[in-house]
Amino acid sequence: MTLVIDRKPKSRSNPREDGEGSVQVHLDPNASIGTAKVFSVYGKGGIGKSTTSSNLSVAFSKLGKRVLQIGCDPKHDSTFTLTKSLVPTVIDILEQVDFHSEELRPEDFVFQGYNGVMCVEAGGPPAGTGCGGYVVGQTVKLLKEHHLLEDTDVVIFDVLGDVVCGGFASPLQHADRALIVTANDFDSIFAMNRIVAAINAKAKNYGVRVGGVIANRSKDTDQIDRFAEATGLKRLAHLPDVDAIRLSRLKKSTLFEMPPSPEVEHVQNEYMRLAAQLWAGAEPCDARSMKDRDIFDFLGFD
Repeated sequence: MTLVIDRKPKSRSNPREDGEGSVQVHLDPNASIGTAKVFSVYGKGGIGKSTTSSNLSVAFSKLGKRVLQIGCDPKHDSTFTLTKSLVPTVIDILEQVDFHSEELRPEDFVFQGYNGVMCVEAGGPPAGTGCGGYVVGQTVKLLKEHHLLEDTDVVIFDVLGDVVCGGFASPLQHADRALIVTANDFDSIFAMNRIVAAINAKAKNYGVRVGGVIANRSKDTDQIDRFAEATGLKRLAHLPDVDAIRLSRLKKSTLFEMPPSPEVEHVQNEYMRLAAQLWAGAEPCDARSMKDRDIFDFLGFD
């Protein structure tokens, strides 16, 4: 993977060129993931992407699928409810061997979580340095070198916040579908709009498409649904703001490990339904982002 800086308009004849006049991280064509279904999860910071990713991973595993979750955040906290710990990151492990990946074993950087979900934390460069896209690329390369993707049915990238720069958009270059987690509020939907624009930019040259919206931590979905109707999105699931979700994080557990209750069972069933729908191959959305000023005027009015 290389960082390419180019301020000139690019020809559309090259299928691996991204954007026009932009700074982009380009995908090594030899680093494709393979036959697994690949999902990238995006959304506003703090909206519950890691909770969503981890519980969706468990739901896929309960459907009998072999699942790999890749956390793409320097905080490396994507998978702790699955593994019950903050596992070492790929970058940390590579630094220990002076980036000689041939010295590593799979058990050095892949950890088994709840119900057999395999967990990797890519980590990230120190604050203010490096590129998140490089980290993602090195992680996928390492997984391929150790043949860890060949026996995987589902890969879920849990991506840092709503950052849509070339680096943190790089999981989109591997994904089949991008899923957006949002709440029924202005800031979450505003961030979702910008994420849609980033996904569409990558979709011009890669296979990724907008898969749909997951409403999270919201009693209602009226603003989400109104925005979705206006932009060609579709809501795939609704996960209400129930206290069991908050408690599951404190207990370092997935929702599938929480004591039974009607609200827990409801959320579990919603995750299982979503996993089954995604595995069956939900049609992509023909989504269109709004201009910032347009969405500012659009949101919040009856």
